[in-house]
Amino acid sequence: MFNNKELFKIAFKEQLVSRLGKNIEEASAGDIYKILGALIRESIGREWAETNQAYKVQEEKQVYYFSMEFLIGRLLGNNLLNLGLLETARDGLLDLGWSLEEIEEQEPDAGLGNGGLGRLAACFLDSLASLQYAGHGCGIRYKYGLFEQKIIDGHQVELPDNWLQKSNVWEERRADKRVEVRFWGQVEVREDNGRTVFDTVNYEKVWAVPHDVPVIGYEDPHVNTLRLWSAESSMDPSKMQIEGHNSYYRFLDYYRSVESISEFLYPDDSGYEGKLLRLKQQYFLCSAGLQSVLRTFDKLELPYSELPDKVAVHINDTHPTLVIPELMRILIDEKGYGWDDAWDITNRTVSYTNHTLLSEALEKWPANMVRELLPRVYMIIEEINKRFCGMLLERFPDRQDLVSQVAIIESDQVKMAHLAIVGSYSVNGVAGLHTELLKRNVMKPFYELFPERFNNKTNGITHRRWLMHANSELSHLISESIGTGWIKRPHQLLKLESFKDDSAFQEQIMSIKRSNKLRLAAYIAQKQGITIDPDSIFDVQVKRLHGYKRQLMNILHVMHLYNEIKDTPSADRVPRTFIFGAKAAPGYYLAKSIIKLINVVADVVNKDLQVNGKLKVLFLENYSVSLAEKIIPAANLSEQISTAGKEASGTGNMKFMLNGALTIGTLDGANVEMYEMLGDDNMFLFGLRSEEVLDYYRYGGYLARDVYGKDPRIKRVMDQLVSSGPFCCHEREFGLIYQSILDHNDEFFVLRDFNSYAETQAGIDQAYLDPQAWATKSIVNIAHAGHFSSDCTINRYASDIWDIRPVRPSINV
Repeated sequence: MFNNKELFKIAFKEQLVSRLGKNIEEASAGDIYKILGALIRESIGREWAETNQAYKVQEEKQVYYFSMEFLIGRLLGNNLLNLGLLETARDGLLDLGWSLEEIEEQEPDAGLGNGGLGRLAACFLDSLASLQYAGHGCGIRYKYGLFEQKIIDGHQVELPDNWLQKSNVWEERRADKRVEVRFWGQVEVREDNGRTVFDTVNYEKVWAVPHDVPVIGYEDPHVNTLRLWSAESSMDPSKMQIEGHNSYYRFLDYYRSVESISEFLYPDDSGYEGKLLRLKQQYFLCSAGLQSVLRTFDKLELPYSELPDKVAVHINDTHPTLVIPELMRILIDEKGYGWDDAWDITNRTVSYTNHTLLSEALEKWPANMVRELLPRVYMIIEEINKRFCGMLLERFPDRQDLVSQVAIIESDQVKMAHLAIVGSYSVNGVAGLHTELLKRNVMKPFYELFPERFNNKTNGITHRRWLMHANSELSHLISESIGTGWIKRPHQLLKLESFKDDSAFQEQIMSIKRSNKLRLAAYIAQKQGITIDPDSIFDVQVKRLHGYKRQLMNILHVMHLYNEIKDTPSADRVPRTFIFGAKAAPGYYLAKSIIKLINVVADVVNKDLQVNGKLKVLFLENYSVSLAEKIIPAANLSEQISTAGKEASGTGNMKFMLNGALTIGTLDGANVEMYEMLGDDNMFLFGLRSEEVLDYYRYGGYLARDVYGKDPRIKRVMDQLVSSGPFCCHEREFGLIYQSILDHNDEFFVLRDFNSYAETQAGIDQAYLDPQAWATKSIVNIAHAGHFSSDCTINRYASDIWDIRPVRPSINV
């Protein structure tokens, strides 16, 4: 629509007048954002239609990626980047008196995700479009995101994340494509010409209305779709039959229950009602998404035996596992297929990614709840379980123990991970270590039954967003040095290794890092009124707060450093700025207590003039994708310190690596593959290995109180949690943390790894004193980061799991 700055300004001013009736002098920043978004939507409308038409005409296989989360962040800058209009828009807006960065701040982060799971899904959609694969997202359009985090008196306070308050310029509501989703009711069985028919009656009907968001590929005119479903009432109150004075209130109850389905991401499931709502959400997504997928397939006018040749349904973690029994229901009840044919079609259509080794994260639902809410779906799950267990007893008549280990329904619980494995043709882990642990431990019986289904696909990140958009200075330097081929072929970043000892290149790398640090320092000064030293080590841990990620070990080490400085104030120190960002689940009280501790330590440290210039601590509230884009380019050190064997993969580690930060970490998740490429010279390893952790769990031998009693540094910081001192706000303020370590024997081995962690951190201080050597390590990290591009990951999914190929839009379409 515009390919130079002057045309952009003309189009922009025309749109401002025609849409809002304003000239540029009258416009607000919100107006500018709205018009810029409208211009982009208008400019890609034709490509969006042509892409969909190409899929229809060429009848290529399409992937539908079902996920409860799509953490897409802000889309304005990313869309401009992928369209090749970023500099044009930036320069044009500057001529009109606005900075693009200021306009980007007008866009809220989309409240569609929580952490790595959702960010991975967003990166995958970007790569699918950029590589010209027919791949779409299927999710829920949450009215409110997880929550907006405020830190008040050091505590996390959760406020509604009303990200849709000012509407969403990127979405298109498709009321004509709504589908019906049914809950509750009873199943009636009848015979029809020798065929058993199952009818669900007295059900509650909900409309699922799609809102489509264009997913724009890089450079080429290829636009896929993220379809987000919103729950709407199917009942017209004006046509209600009057049934007594309570009918109005019954309607309000129904309306509220419908609205709640797509209201919140991850409602609190500590009670029955919360669990029920989560189950409702999951079925709502699966049923609506599948109906839409099959409606598209029906246009091909092919028999359903060919569905697996034209459609791949991928479930991102266990949340969308109900696609398996729902697809069976549709094939049997609506399409007239027998069980065996329906099972064959389903089993060849669905693939599954496992994202966790934590038993508590492998979803289980009370059988009665599933039976009551989804009576026909539960019947199908029961039948799948019956046939699966029957097959096992036939093959292994003496292995009743095996049946109980792998049953889908066991102890009145429906085990979703078991259903996902049994009902799919591919099960992949998300890092080499994670997949091996799945095969050897967590899912060992299933691996022995279905070894051909298990495979690894290490996670990836969209390197264009996390380098070209988040760190444009660095991306320009890279392109000037090795050309622009790396943008589409990220492995070409390896060419940077030839510059690792080039003093001029090192100086440029260090200059860009310092510029990013100054920019983050200015942001922190504006938001928190705290001045930080741009020449200090920016030591960063930003991720969801969970015990196994061990933010606790990090802050205990900060307390130890503070103690050392207070003991020997005249000793030379390498200045450190510790930066934390994390949200804790509202009901996760230990995690919230750790947030409080971080903020208490920050308050003490930052106000103590004796440590000024040597140590600073910051907790940046409401961590998000847009905040990560400010933090990650400025980081010197990336904290990836999870208990070995607990983190499935991680993707933050890859983003930091791509932006030239060095990693301190355990051999966990994708850290293992990073280490295989980087070695000891370019990465800082510490701590237990996964096999050592597993041995402790199996055989014991670790007592936290022994470590506490033998290491005076540890005893001192632990005692400071609960006794009088600088960090104890009042008696037992941090008693929950203290108990988790000493009374519950330190489940995540914080004390066991503390000494190794502290020694490694001391070595980092020494390494930072040699800026040229540090720059060399940084360059090597950037050079190898292309391996972790989501483009590479998606190519592996495409060839090894989905069997899809790029689709080139036809010239005649």
